[in-house]
Formats: sequence, C-alpha cells, structure tokens
Amino acid sequence: MLSPLDLSLINGPIPKLATAAAVLALTYLAIRKNRTWWIRVLPIVVLACALVVTGLVLVVDHVWKPWPEPMPVVLAVWLGAVLIALTLAAIRLRSGRWFGRVFGVLLALGVTASAVVATNAHFGQYPTTRAALDVFRNDRVDLNDAAPPPTGIVEVPPGQQLADVWKRPANLPDKGVVTEAEIPGAFKARPAWIYLPPAYHTTPRPRLPVIVLMAGQPGSPRDWFDGGRILDNLDAYARQHDGLAPVVVVVDQLGTPTANPLCLDSKLGQSETYLARDVPAWIKHRLTVDERRESWTVAGFSQGATCSVQLAVRAPDVYGNFVALAPQPEPSLGTRQETVKAAFDGDEAAFVRVNPMDVLARQRFPHTAGMVVAGRDDVTYRKADAEVFEACRKAGMDVQWKELPNNHDWNMAREGLFGSLPWLAQRTGLVR
Repeated sequence: MLSPLDLSLINGPIPKLATAAAVLALTYLAIRKNRTWWIRVLPIVVLACALVVTGLVLVVDHVWKPWPEPMPVVLAVWLGAVLIALTLAAIRLRSGRWFGRVFGVLLALGVTASAVVATNAHFGQYPTTRAALDVFRNDRVDLNDAAPPPTGIVEVPPGQQLADVWKRPANLPDKGVVTEAEIPGAFKARPAWIYLPPAYHTTPRPRLPVIVLMAGQPGSPRDWFDGGRILDNLDAYARQHDGLAPVVVVVDQLGTPTANPLCLDSKLGQSETYLARDVPAWIKHRLTVDERRESWTVAGFSQGATCSVQLAVRAPDVYGNFVALAPQPEPSLGTRQETVKAAFDGDEAAFVRVNPMDVLARQRFPHTAGMVVAGRDDVTYRKADAEVFEACRKAGMDVQWKELPNNHDWNMAREGLFGSLPWLAQRTGLVR
C-alpha cells in the first residue's frame, strides 16, 4: 500500500487540492458585509499588493538579476495571493471576535502553504513529502570512512570492459553511500557531494566511470540529491546491474547560491580551471575510478548544462562524454553585452574564444559523445537546446537529442539524467 508520504507533490490531487484550498481561503478573507469594504478597502489591498509584486519582479529581473531568466509568472501570482491573504488577515485582527481573528490568520497561513506546494510543483524540486522530509536527514558518511584506500583492484584485461569481468560479490552492500568533500583549487567552491555505488565498497574494488555533475543557478550541489534524487535512482540502477553504477561527484561551479562565474576563467573567477583541471585531479587522486577519458562524463541542469557543454569543448582531453539537460545557448548574465562587460571588461574577442557555440563553429570533436535533453514545454530554452544540439552535430560529435514532456524543471532533469544512464553505461563499459 502506498504511504501518504509517497504521494506526489507534483502531479495528482495534492497540488490541485492546495490550489482549491487557497482559492476558498482567499474568498472567505475577501468577503465582508460592509459596503466600504467592497468599494474602498478590498480594491486598495488588491491594488497595493499588485504594485508591490510588480515592483519586486522588476527589481529581481532588472536590478538584482540573480538568474538570467525572468521570474516565472506562477511565482508572481502566488506571491500576490500570499500578500493579499496576509494583508486581509491583518485587517481582520482589528475587529471581530477572537476566534474569527485566529481563523483568519490560519487561512492566511494556509494560502502561504498552498503557495509553497504550487511553487514546488512548478519546479519539481521535491516529488513527494518523503523527499521533502529528507532535507532534515543527514545520511552523509565521512569521506575517510566512505572511501578508504582499496585493498585490491578488479583488473580489466586490454580490449575488455568492466562488465566483461565483473561478478556480483556475495558481500555486496544494498545501497550506495553519500559523502561530502572540500575540493581545493583555483576557485573557492562549496563542498562537493559524492555518490559512491555499492560496488565501490567491495573487495577487490572496480575502477568505476565518473560523472561530474552540476546543478543550476541559483543552486548548490545538494540540489541533485534533493530535487534530483540521486541516491534513490542510482541505487535502483545499481540493484539492476550487480552493484555497478557511476561514481557521481556533484561539484559547485557557482561559489554561492546566486553567483554565476559562467564556468569560465575571467575576472569573475577561475571556474573553468577548477572544473577542468582541479576537480578531475582530485578525483583521480582520492577515489578509485577509471581514468580513461571515455569513462568521464560532465553533466548538468540549466546553467550547469551550459557548463557541461563548455567543458566538453574546452576540456575534451578530460571529458569524453557530456549530458546537457536544458542548456543555455551560451554562458550568460542576461545579455551578451552584459556578460562580456562583467566577465571580460567588454572584450568581445575574449568571450568568443571561449564561448562554446563559437568553439563548436571552428573546431571538430569526433571523439566526443553527448546527449542534449530538452523540455517540450520549455518556452525559454527549447529552441536554444536544439541549436546547441545542431552545433554539436556539425562539429562531428556523436550527439543524441532527447525531448521530454516537461518544462524547465527538476522533473525534466531527473528523467533526463537517469534516462541517459543506459547510453552512458554502454559507452563507459558498465554493461556489455
């Protein structure tokens, strides 16, 4: 029997019920038997809240600009609903009986909760209540305990793959392990989150392929474990493949949640050097992995997807594969002019030298494979994703296109990444 904790927060009855409850609560808060209320108070409240939301959207989109896309309309609508509910509840505190005042506050809080549910449904961050509650769990293991030096290595003869020689051990753990690590380098990054599959904890230990993974912006490495559900999905994959799955290192390419150093070496930071040199060097030194470039994949969602394309063309000696989940057409802080000014003091030629679409137009990459995944309903980047795919194809890459019935959200990111695993496993030797 399905637990209530596993009911979907994205599809099904819960988001619909939350929206219906918010409408009923707002209706109750808005109705009063007072002519002045209808012709003065309520219109002023609605207009004032609308002006506040409009001003906030303008500040976010044109002044603060924490991300290049405009604020989603659904966020603005729900923000307005919450402001109206809180204002109406506050007005009710000035009159009426105590239980009516308390009820008004509870209704306003209910609208706020409904807004949280609706926002989560829009972005697909937490698919179930259980996933949301996992935020308060700490299952991470100390790196020294999670990844001690191996006492033996599975040897793969020349011309063969790991899948050709791997046999399921009798002592195979049921689940993988999550750990956290500071990866030093040219860029001040937050700690990386690392998934080590069950096969990593066997003796002898196999050298496993690597996925260097990035979340979007704003974001953090943890997002792939909360919204991306890495632990659940990769454990499920490992159970079907005798414990084998990639080692996944979710790195920080931003520095802070809302920063965007563009995954480039520029005045904004040495992000490219960190991702192309420092991170791979640390992984090879600290973890037991397959060091061949054919076994290394760089992947990401949204801004992280843009970074994955950048690294595929800027560090092809390191990353033989990439998975770009809804990439932007180029690294961006809003417009090309704003980006070039912020990163290169207006030097357009410096930007063109490192911009992936320009690199793809002048170089060929016949030994690189990739997958570009787009959301069918992603009106902002669906067309750009197709342009990225076409540029990769023309540059000689073995690239695939995949379109999913989603928007620019974690639903698409989850399905896109884990849907690419069979393809990646074939390329990296995890399956025959």
